[in-house]
Amino acid sequence: MSETTDTIFGKIIRKEIPANIVYEDELAIAFKDINPQAPVHILVIPKKPIAKLSDAESRDHALMGHLLLTVKRVAQQVGLNNGYRVVINTGADGGQTVDHMHLHILGGRQMSWPPG
Repeated sequence: MSETTDTIFGKIIRKEIPANIVYEDELAIAFKDINPQAPVHILVIPKKPIAKLSDAESRDHALMGHLLLTVKRVAQQVGLNNGYRVVINTGADGGQTVDHMHLHILGGRQMSWPPG
């Protein structure tokens, strides 16, 4: 088993640990963040183990588009009609803490800028 599939997210994908799943299909899974940074904070992750965005390759083109459309679907599903922020932290300097690429959906309040 690779390091990427043995993360907490890999365990959630395999249903080895519980998560508050709000959406799932054959390519992605979305669940509520256990340490929310906004009233709505949902993570969307690919089931394919890609450690970080900078590791995605051209063959992942369709999956990357699918992830963004999944963000749109989940945001609509949870009622983020006034807008939301999508964040992908990449690498240590980007603030990534789990080595499995994931998209944060943050919403339910006005976001400020700059983000950090």
